[in-house]
Amino acid sequence: QVQLVESGGGWVQPGGSLGLSCSASTTISRLKVMGWYREGPEKERQLVAVILGDGIIRYADSVKGRFTMSGDNAKNTIYLQMNNLEPEDTAVYYCYAVQLIASANHEYWGQGRQVTVSS
Repeated sequence: QVQLVESGGGWVQPGGSLGLSCSASTTISRLKVMGWYREGPEKERQLVAVILGDGIIRYADSVKGRFTMSGDNAKNTIYLQMNNLEPEDTAVYYCYAVQLIASANHEYWGQGRQVTVSS
C-alpha cells in the first residue's frame, strides 16, 4: 500500500502561480508511474502530467509550457509548478501513482488539493 500525501494549491488570480507537492510513503524511483490528474467542476478527471518508466514527462496539451512536473528521489516527493494559471485550470488536483507488484498494477491516489483561479 502506497500513501500519497499532497500539499499546496489554493487560490490565485489569473496569470499567477501555484505549486503542489506529493509525498509518497515508498521510494518513488521504484514506482511504475507517477503523475498528476485534475477534476474540474462538472468535468471528468483528466491527466495533467505523468512520468513513466522511460523517465520522460508527458503533459496535457492544455498545460504545456505553463506547468512543470519534477521530483526529488531523496524526499520521495514529486512537484507540480503551475505558472500563468487560467480560470480553466480551476480543479481539484490529484497525485497518482502505479506500483507493479507480481505483474499486477496497483493504483493509488492522493487526497486531492483544490486549485482555484479567479479574479
